[in-house]
Amino acid sequence: MLALDPKTTALVLIDLQKGILAMNTAPHASADVLAKGRQLADAFRKADAPVVFVNVDFGPDFGDAPRGLTDTAAGRNYPEDWTVLAEGLQQPGDLTVTKHQWGAFHGTDLDVKLRRRGIQTIVVGGIATNFGVESTVRAGWEHGYNMVVVEDASTGVAAELHDMAFKFIFPRIARVTTTAGLSLD
Repeated sequence: MLALDPKTTALVLIDLQKGILAMNTAPHASADVLAKGRQLADAFRKADAPVVFVNVDFGPDFGDAPRGLTDTAAGRNYPEDWTVLAEGLQQPGDLTVTKHQWGAFHGTDLDVKLRRRGIQTIVVGGIATNFGVESTVRAGWEHGYNMVVVEDASTGVAAELHDMAFKFIFPRIARVTTTAGLSLD
């Protein structure tokens, strides 16, 4: 059991928004990850620890999307409610951060919100493991936070990519756990 201090720990859930939850995911179904995210958020609220919901929004004209030379262009045909968090997910007192790229740190006020609340450890889950989750965990580690990634509260666009991150990347920069393996003392 990984016991964390709720006074210095925050939960950051990545991209549990309507458009992303509608995607096919693996190894966990997005509905299962949403349920685990709700469970974690409830536990953090009960412990009076911060809950942060991060969504991604590239703007209606895609003007807020990152620029740069890539081999694969990002899609641009998102439904109108694509950026909206899942129904009933956010509760009064929860924090929100809107990002305009994969990771939740660059170009946002996430670091300020966490540091001003005395946060030293960040518990992360969400969709997709190899995009928003991994980018946020890497940046959090680089910012000097203790990072914890919840495997069953995360999922990817392919099981192989999810498994690769949890086997080779996260153990080098974070603690890996499950929803049941985490406690706030």
